[in-house]
Amino acid sequence: MKNTRHNVPKRIFAALIAAAFAVITACAQTPSATTTAKPANTAVPAQATGEVDGDQYIIGPGDTIQVFVWRNPELSVTVPVRPDGKISTPLVEDMTAVGKTPTRLARDIETVLSEYVRTPQVNIIVSNALSAFSQVKVVGQVKVPQAVPYRDGMRVLDVLLLVGGVTDFASANRSRIVRQENGKTKEIRVKLGALLERGDMRQNFELRPGDVLVVPQSIF
Repeated sequence: MKNTRHNVPKRIFAALIAAAFAVITACAQTPSATTTAKPANTAVPAQATGEVDGDQYIIGPGDTIQVFVWRNPELSVTVPVRPDGKISTPLVEDMTAVGKTPTRLARDIETVLSEYVRTPQVNIIVSNALSAFSQVKVVGQVKVPQAVPYRDGMRVLDVLLLVGGVTDFASANRSRIVRQENGKTKEIRVKLGALLERGDMRQNFELRPGDVLVVPQSIF
């Protein structure tokens, strides 16, 4: 009988080599999780990075604003924007508010408060928008001429629905948007007839706060 005492380790060693080779081959053929996994979407929303382009509201006379100073309730107040365009809050006297966005005003107030408060954090909320800067006026041959509150993304068709549409005497295709831009008056022709009768959405212009939509009367 042949002595197999020395053959056992050889068989075990061969089996281990074969198993190791199989594992290495499988790993080479199977992509690792770290190379195939898509990275999580860690993009920070624009609103979380500070001032954003969406902050386009311009404060005007007649608006009421809430000034919230974090961890300083005695400095947090609700105040109207005076006819002279300024506001007064605790420790901040006669701060110009008109013409600024809420974000810009908050930063300006923080600058003043930093003389009295360590690293102040201010939030501004327009709680009652009544200024002309926050309205779109619709005048002329419409059912109910009026100033309507502006909202972000407002277009010509939105305000036409609010004023009840045009009258029978309107020269709809000669309408225009009057806009103040960089201190100058700009007029944009709007063919309301094409918009209302044919659904020409090219005439459904986006509006801005302070715009005036003028619908003239027909010339008989």
